[in-house]
Amino acid sequence: MGRENELAELHKLLKNDRRVAVASVSGMGGVGKTELSRRYALANKSAYPGGICWLEVPAENVGIQILRFAQNNLRLILPEEEDLLGRLRYCWQNWSRGEALLIYNDVTDYQTQVKPFLPPDSRFRVLLTTRKSFGKAFRELPLDVLKPLAAMELLKSILGRDRVLQEPWKARELLKWLGYLPLAIELVGRYLDEYWDSLNIDNFALTEMLQCLQGESLKHDAMSANELINYPHGVLQAIALSWKSFKKNKKKTQEIALRLGLYALAPIRFRLSLYGIEDYKEKQVWKIALGDLLNLHLLKEVESGVYSLHPLVREFLQIKLRKYPDADELKRSFVVAMVEAARKISEDITREQVREVEVDIPHIMEVAEHLTEYLSDDDLIVPFTKLGSFYEGQGFYPQAQPWLEKGREIAEKQLDKDNADVATVYNNLAELYRVQGKYNEAEALYKQAIEIDTISLPENHPDRARNFNNLALLYSSQGRYQEAEPLYQKAIEIDTISLPENHPDQARNLNNLGKLYVYEGRYQAAEPLYQQAIKIIKIAMPENHPYLAFSLNNLAELYKSQGKYNEAEPLYKQAIEIDTISLPPNHSSIAKHLSNLAELYRSQGRYQEAEPLYQEAIEIYKTALSENHPYLAYNFNGLALLYSSQGQYPEAECLFKKAIEILKIALPQNHPYLATHFNNLAVLYESQGRYSEAEPLYQQAIEINTISLPEKHPSLACNLNNLARLNEAQRRYSEAETLYLKSLDICEQKLGEEHPNTIKVRENLQRCRQQQQS
Repeated sequence: MGRENELAELHKLLKNDRRVAVASVSGMGGVGKTELSRRYALANKSAYPGGICWLEVPAENVGIQILRFAQNNLRLILPEEEDLLGRLRYCWQNWSRGEALLIYNDVTDYQTQVKPFLPPDSRFRVLLTTRKSFGKAFRELPLDVLKPLAAMELLKSILGRDRVLQEPWKARELLKWLGYLPLAIELVGRYLDEYWDSLNIDNFALTEMLQCLQGESLKHDAMSANELINYPHGVLQAIALSWKSFKKNKKKTQEIALRLGLYALAPIRFRLSLYGIEDYKEKQVWKIALGDLLNLHLLKEVESGVYSLHPLVREFLQIKLRKYPDADELKRSFVVAMVEAARKISEDITREQVREVEVDIPHIMEVAEHLTEYLSDDDLIVPFTKLGSFYEGQGFYPQAQPWLEKGREIAEKQLDKDNADVATVYNNLAELYRVQGKYNEAEALYKQAIEIDTISLPENHPDRARNFNNLALLYSSQGRYQEAEPLYQKAIEIDTISLPENHPDQARNLNNLGKLYVYEGRYQAAEPLYQQAIKIIKIAMPENHPYLAFSLNNLAELYKSQGKYNEAEPLYKQAIEIDTISLPPNHSSIAKHLSNLAELYRSQGRYQEAEPLYQEAIEIYKTALSENHPYLAYNFNGLALLYSSQGQYPEAECLFKKAIEILKIALPQNHPYLATHFNNLAVLYESQGRYSEAEPLYQQAIEINTISLPEKHPSLACNLNNLARLNEAQRRYSEAETLYLKSLDICEQKLGEEHPNTIKVRENLQRCRQQQQS
């Protein structure tokens, strides 16, 4: 079925003006080279009045087959006194008039099987079918597997349309498993047709067939040779013919093929460096072996240095691996290579880095799912933590979670309960839970990590400082500032003892403690911490290191919170300048700092300067991060606030809703960030007098924060204050007063009586009471 384009291309290759037109149809065993040639011959009989001679190359000497054709079909009487070559010359000289076509089927060695028996003049056309590629010696038509639609039509032509439509999705799955290989489809289709009644229990024949194939692979009877089709081999035998035909370094080529069979069914970046191949001569041996696999179409190059295996070739290699005496050593070597690839995955991954490492991800998964027994204790957690980092860094939290949870499970099972790697897994999973707003689960894991490291590591080990820092971050995000502060201070104390004087980790701890003080409104306490962090980074890091930009940004945020806009602006600009020098053009850190500068301009009413910065940040995030990453939502939110400030309400509303839509996809149902965005959209509606639309959003924000945050979190105070203001605007003073009082109570307890937010809520309460009395 199909192949009309290939038939036309083949005719074009043969009807050129060369002396003797030689063309080949090449491809893996079972791809349909022979069938395509037969179809071409039948369809073009009239184009070759001199006859079409079919030659089965492996079966018998080609010269003898040509002589037999001449005797039987051309009625030539051959001179008995001549040898084989003499008789062939006589045949060529006395061949029937008009163009003739000779088809040499299943050529494995052009020099011995074809070249001595080529016709001498231009009225002859020669077509070879071969598993090999003969380079540029003559024109070649590489034949690939069928397109999915053509494969489906082939299956329907064998089974009948009604049978296939009984399970259309399972038919697609079956064809995909067969790799759309025509031979496999023909064989399985004929088998299904023959045994349909016994397989079609409850109308699930295709399901039953696929399950059988997945269980028995190429050894199932359905994959064996069938006399109903014009091909002498089953799929296993067809691939085995290529497997046996390597000429040089046969053992090494087969070994490398078996290594490739360990990879997942996905594009493979086969890097010799991962296998420790550095010697020039050894590299050449491996490269020649790869060339042999490509030449025989057992391997396909999809782009430079990236290869793919046909699904059934991989099945064949898996069968061979089960009998290979050194299979365990190959698996161990493969696992080590994939661990090295996994180590390249950064925690703060950008889209550019994603493009670099994503080709390795299915193969790291292969190790994590099927080859964990070959992981050493030192490498045991690496595939799981790095797969977690790959997805978490892109904002794909649901995809990250099962890998980190499986890493936890396997670490608990195979490592001592007080092993530091178990603590690492707990810490990484806790970090994922924290960003998802699963604070209770995160807290328990952080504490377990701290407990393990207390036993397994020295008292002042840097990893213990990291654990304290992370738990403090959790408490900060929950507004539990009094619990967070001593943890940050403990982390600083440990790193001061265990690390060199100006180590970057010290700057990290100082930055985090500074942020805590900013949240609490303790600006004077935060400023020297930020300045000290900047001083350390300038000593410890290269001149334009991104972490310096991060620290400058933090100090700028502090100044912005204090209304010191003139001091904040040059720091934001300096951070952007450093990022532009030190990071790729579309790095997410650049977008973050552009967004912060835009926020500053928005706070000052400098809307024309702010808008292009928001838009530039959004474009970078679209390039650098996933489509539904929370950072993109935050920038839509910032731009929406800008439009709202300018009275561009329809544009603002659209962006708020976009942001909420992203967060609903990216984050759990009751994440605090959702509450923030509901609150902002409610503020927009309130400013337009759309009170009935604003009120349920405020209430939803309060409900989310009540569920997801500790009892008296400052964010909840903000929501209560806003709903109170809405009630006040509608002259519902009693309800407003109650909400203001709740908000004020939280602010006084959590932020202190002199915090700007506390003062603002107190003023709102006083105004409400005055209006109520007037």
